[in-house]
Amino acid sequence: MSRDDSYIWHPYTRFSAIEAGLPTIVRGEGAYLEDETGERFFDAVSSWWACSLGHSHPRIVRAIQQQAEQLQHSILGNLSHPPAIELAEKLAHLMPTPDRHVLFASDGASSVEAALKVALQYAHQTGRPKRTRFVSLKEAYHGDTLGAVGVGYLEEFHRLLRPALNQAWRLDIPHCEGCKGATCAAPCFSGVADWLASRQDEVAAVIVEPLCLGAAGMIMYGAGYLRELAATCRALEIPLIVDEIAMGFGRTGRMFAFEHAGIDPDMVCVGKALTAGYQPMSALIVRNDIYSTFADTPDDHTFYHGHTWSGNPIAAAAALETLSVYAEENIVEQAAENGARMLAKLNLLCELPAVKSVRGLGLIGVVELEKDTSTPPLPRRVQYELRDRGYLLRPLGSVIYLMPPLNTPFQDIRNAITAIKESIIVASQDRATFVDAPQNQESKPG
Repeated sequence: MSRDDSYIWHPYTRFSAIEAGLPTIVRGEGAYLEDETGERFFDAVSSWWACSLGHSHPRIVRAIQQQAEQLQHSILGNLSHPPAIELAEKLAHLMPTPDRHVLFASDGASSVEAALKVALQYAHQTGRPKRTRFVSLKEAYHGDTLGAVGVGYLEEFHRLLRPALNQAWRLDIPHCEGCKGATCAAPCFSGVADWLASRQDEVAAVIVEPLCLGAAGMIMYGAGYLRELAATCRALEIPLIVDEIAMGFGRTGRMFAFEHAGIDPDMVCVGKALTAGYQPMSALIVRNDIYSTFADTPDDHTFYHGHTWSGNPIAAAAALETLSVYAEENIVEQAAENGARMLAKLNLLCELPAVKSVRGLGLIGVVELEKDTSTPPLPRRVQYELRDRGYLLRPLGSVIYLMPPLNTPFQDIRNAITAIKESIIVASQDRATFVDAPQNQESKPG
């Protein structure tokens, strides 16, 4: 038994996969990770969608080092420090209007938890104490803490937690054939406005993943639906929480996915790519008309919530440099351009019998395979074949997807698509090779 076996509890990882042996990663550079044997892997999922600028970006590494020499940690409870001030200001000014306040946390789920608590307290202190329910999309994922699971419940992962949850009301996934994206009239929104209006007095907030339900299998929907939902929430005075943790900072070809819909959310959750994955940090960005109700006079409405590492100076320095890189190296525009090229190449895979469909949004490329009942299933066989070829991908059900770092050279993306095509062909023809492979359950990124 290895030391890893003896002491690490790996998230979302079956024991059988651990027993079969896991790569031990010791360094990273650009879009590649390297294990202790010297084998290199293309990080096709940006290390759980976080490492948006790849690994060992010199500017971010240098920013972390410089900040570590000055101030390592200082709480934001009744104190402040320059990196947090500057970062909050920059995040506010990335919103449609800068009238925002920023609450920092350590990970995406913590940001979502804060948003839910803000919504509940906001409802109470604005004279709507019966607004205690949340609304989310079916199959949405918002994190693994209890509040986040309540709005992102997945039966196969969370059924044992059900007794402890405040489960949200769930809207059907806004997905229909022939969606025209940004120009779609959103027929799948039909009935949602009336449904929300009938529950207006009970709903504290609506929370959505904008335009792409990541862990559900990269299910994409049109900006028209999000636009209609935002307008309805505004009319009913129901706060809209947009969870940009996975989609924010250029992944969809815009700085934030909600920009495709031209909306102005009440609360925005960000994380992952906020620091390019180099430090654990997330944030909740809140409109001032909500923030202003948390004053302590004449009554105490203080938001008694916080995290030890909220606004950590080193993490804030990493985030500030990351935002500078996004702007100065035209990362968002590059992602949009390479995303279009990636989708064009992926479309060629539709000629394979095992491929059901292909779709994309920004630098997200999806290959959905036909349903497969063999053991191990085809997506797992493709995953094993790709790993042998030096590519780290993690299937989501029947979906193989690419979410490489946003600054990945297109030749590397082209090579990854070629490897996917060849791996699908091999895995479709030769099941026997994969019979003894471990049945590792895919995670829901968080």
